Amino acid sequence: MDMIEILKAVLFGIVEGITEWLPISSTGHMILLNEFVTLNVSEDFWEMFLVVIQLGAILAVVILFWNKIFPFRFREKPVVQKDIFVLWFKILVACIPAAVIGLAFDDVFDALFYNPWCVAIALIVFGIAFIVIENRNKNAVARITRLDQITYQTALMIGVFQLLAAVFPGTSRSGATIVGALLIGVSRTVAAEFTFFLAIPVMLGASLLKIVKFGFSFTGAELTILLVGMIVAFVVSVIVIRFLMGYIKKHDFKVFGWYRIVLGVAVLAYFSLS
Repeated sequence: MDMIEILKAVLFGIVEGITEWLPISSTGHMILLNEFVTLNVSEDFWEMFLVVIQLGAILAVVILFWNKIFPFRFREKPVVQKDIFVLWFKILVACIPAAVIGLAFDDVFDALFYNPWCVAIALIVFGIAFIVIENRNKNAVARITRLDQITYQTALMIGVFQLLAAVFPGTSRSGATIVGALLIGVSRTVAAEFTFFLAIPVMLGASLLKIVKFGFSFTGAELTILLVGMIVAFVVSVIVIRFLMGYIKKHDFKVFGWYRIVLGVAVLAYFSLS
């Protein structure tokens, strides 16, 4: 096992941990990074690695928000928190659009849109959307400031926006759901938290599909690369999620919008000249 390949896996884990939760597109960054740092693996393993590395990021959400997502409490006697069960039903409702369309047309979308040009356009378009929506909401008061105020209808609408990320790589799953939530009057903090929780079933499902498609016959080198990437993604995700939740209490998302635009233009320029 070449130490260089492990260091590459560390780098991909760092990028995944940062970009999965900030609304700046992990796919866009992974594609760009892969142009400069390429893992010495098969094409099939690479496609699986891009998705399954997200399991490390999911674990960070589960640990950081355990009290908000685990419905059972074991004290003097077991207690079931019904409001958390209701939240999970709403999360599952939000998963329906992407699950139905994604399962049916995943390969089609990858063939049509999984390329640097579409990723760059998605980065720019949603970067502009963040700036426009935040400017529009500058003096507005959010209608939904608590998770329990999210209705099934609101959850489904957020799920429709998540569908955009399933169709267009570079949109950013977190970016799409946060934009959608802000549009319908959800506060930044609640929009971010709901996006984090929504990622759990979505990423678990996507990872399971990719692993089944790839098969379970990992070589020792492949398993090492995957585990290193996931562990690094977990550690970095913990730091990034804590940073983001503190940041949005005092700031808006416009800085991420500008970053997306700059990155999208850079991607267009790079692939135009290469």
